[in-house]
Amino acid sequence: MIRFTKMHGLGNDYVYIDCIRQDCEALMHDLPRIARFISDRHFGVGADGLVLILPSRVADFKMRMFNSDGSEAEMCGNAIRCVGKYVYDSGLTSKTAISIETLAGVKLLNMKVEDGTVELVKVDMGRPIFDPERIPVKADGAAFISQPVEVDGQIFKITCVSMGNPHAVIYVSDLTGLQLEKVGPKIESHPLFPNRINVEFVQVIDDQTLKMRVWERGAGETMACGTGACAVLVASALNGISRRRAAVKLLGGDLTVEWSQEDDHVYMTGPAVKVFDGEIELKSYLKDKAGKTYCF
Repeated sequence: MIRFTKMHGLGNDYVYIDCIRQDCEALMHDLPRIARFISDRHFGVGADGLVLILPSRVADFKMRMFNSDGSEAEMCGNAIRCVGKYVYDSGLTSKTAISIETLAGVKLLNMKVEDGTVELVKVDMGRPIFDPERIPVKADGAAFISQPVEVDGQIFKITCVSMGNPHAVIYVSDLTGLQLEKVGPKIESHPLFPNRINVEFVQVIDDQTLKMRVWERGAGETMACGTGACAVLVASALNGISRRRAAVKLLGGDLTVEWSQEDDHVYMTGPAVKVFDGEIELKSYLKDKAGKTYCF
């Protein structure tokens, strides 16, 4: 039996497994398969993915996250806020300022505590990346800003930003009629993006308010995407559409995002919510290279 906690940030929900206070060694033999099973909303717990909370040699804690399709992602802004809430609320730390190791580097969190539990988390997301080679995008030049890309005969002007993971930001006049389930996967897997890409469609309300829908790489449309909200704010400032601080409105709620002029870092502030604790018995049989069978 494996104990887990279901949490969400603005409806972007993940299953969190504490690998500090319980033995997760057997899980490590087939994490993509386990992530797909747990994330299934009919046969598993149901989530946008799986997050492991681990010890770290370079930070206070480490997180690994897997999308619902089993692919491992570099970072997730909503998930990292929930990790902060988990480690504080469960007594793994008494600090309200902590560091978390991710595949996108070490991120710094500051947590606002009310009545003994974390309500809001501010995350230093680091500097945005514009270099196409590092995003990655198959394109020349120092940046990929408002460039035309053809998808099924339709031209989209795309701005690409990495916040530790890749994002393609597109502006539309109205999000209501957007057929995201059709166009999202085609842009995600476009040959221009060798590692696939997260896709954000943005409607500008004013220069301090941006509304977005997101097609997440490996998960499909989700209620929110923290790194996506950061990419949207940065892209909007680059294109002269918004100020460097704005409210980003997602299906699951609002995030406050600021691209600081002082240190060039992007700061994201938003809530983290615990849904429930549980235990799961994984009926799948997982075999390691030596042929040993694990059953949960």
